[in-house]
Amino acid sequence: MPQDEVSSVSRTLAEFVAATSWADVAREAHDAKRSILNFFATALGSAHDPAVTTALRTLSPFSGSQTSTIIGRSERFDALCASFVNAISANLLDFDDTHPETIIHPAAPVAAPVLALGQARRLPGCDVLTAFILGVEVECRIGNAVSPRHYARGWHITSTCGIFGAAAACAKLLGLPADGIANAIGIAASQSAGNVENLPTAAKNVSVGNAARNGLFAALLAQQGYEAAPRAIEGPLGWARTMGDEPDLDRLLSGLGNTWEIARNTYKPYPAGIVFHAVIDGCFRLRDRIDRRTDQIDSVTVQGSALLLARGDRPVHTERDARVSIHHCVACGLLIGAAGIAEFTRETVFQPDVAALRRKVRAEFDHVLSDGAARVSVRLVTGEVFTETVTFPRGSLADPLTDRDIEAKLRDCVRTGESDWDADGVIEAVWQIDALDDISDLMQRSPNLKG
Repeated sequence: MPQDEVSSVSRTLAEFVAATSWADVAREAHDAKRSILNFFATALGSAHDPAVTTALRTLSPFSGSQTSTIIGRSERFDALCASFVNAISANLLDFDDTHPETIIHPAAPVAAPVLALGQARRLPGCDVLTAFILGVEVECRIGNAVSPRHYARGWHITSTCGIFGAAAACAKLLGLPADGIANAIGIAASQSAGNVENLPTAAKNVSVGNAARNGLFAALLAQQGYEAAPRAIEGPLGWARTMGDEPDLDRLLSGLGNTWEIARNTYKPYPAGIVFHAVIDGCFRLRDRIDRRTDQIDSVTVQGSALLLARGDRPVHTERDARVSIHHCVACGLLIGAAGIAEFTRETVFQPDVAALRRKVRAEFDHVLSDGAARVSVRLVTGEVFTETVTFPRGSLADPLTDRDIEAKLRDCVRTGESDWDADGVIEAVWQIDALDDISDLMQRSPNLKG
């Protein structure tokens, strides 16, 4: 779409968000519920992680009225602080949903603030679900417009684009008109941040938490009359160019309201970066083919795209490194035969046999394999070589997780996260979210939460 055909990206998106009702998005409700169900699973799985507890301890002296639940726990914070903490916990395990075209994890920065705000205002579930769908649409379309160069430059796209989704969704939930929504999006452009270098550390999760909290903050400022430059995203000195290159406005706006990015969302079977899933699947197959003769492995070669190597050809010094490590994913698949939450904990990561197998893994670039695909070859001490190529790993659009898979994931996360929340109650409430008169009914699934 030529530049002169668009008066402003913020304004065009805002008019779309303002004009869209529940009736317009109801067909996307099932996909949205899957995303929110997965959001609760991942947040519950890390509810008592030290990073979450530290964030709670840090924010507690500054939190205002206790209106909004911390998922998986009994504490309540104000909506801004709850947004921050719940987005962190949903993103912490690298187990959250993924939009394949951009590698954005859509739910954490958008679901966290709309649920916190919705609970604080006691809003109906269909309003929250509508806002969530629209927020995902905005963040992923802006991500489409700057991908892949934005991420390649080192910007953590879940954080940098997630704030736009959070701002648009919260502005919708606040009932702002198009002018207010446009200003919220523009205000978000001044707060967008997060870098890829921080991926193996909890600092990555801070930027996701900020995307959620600051998106809500942007909407609240816009509600009070704050204004932003009309072309804060695409202007000559706007967000897109300062953080990358000229945005592709056709990818951003084409089909707006007719096609929905939530329908392209995917869900992880393994708590690791999405680009490593093909490596894990390939190793599962090879484990069977070598008849579990893992003690006879001489070397392992993993071939993949530049993105796979850039993200995962790294030494493992911490358990967080392991979630973005080709070498550790190979060890999980071949040696352990599993890649769940337990396989990425410190206890497993530093087992001597696991570390020894990691040292046998070599990564190579393959210009033919697409992002998300991988070829794994195992050479045994006997000289035998076994190879598996995985183009569409489990959890991809071509081989998606079922509703029952995501439900099972949530139940498992409740157990591993040691939360007292009622897993089946959360599952039932999410599937019925559009029928809830008050979203608080979803956010009170602990026996310690009342009122």
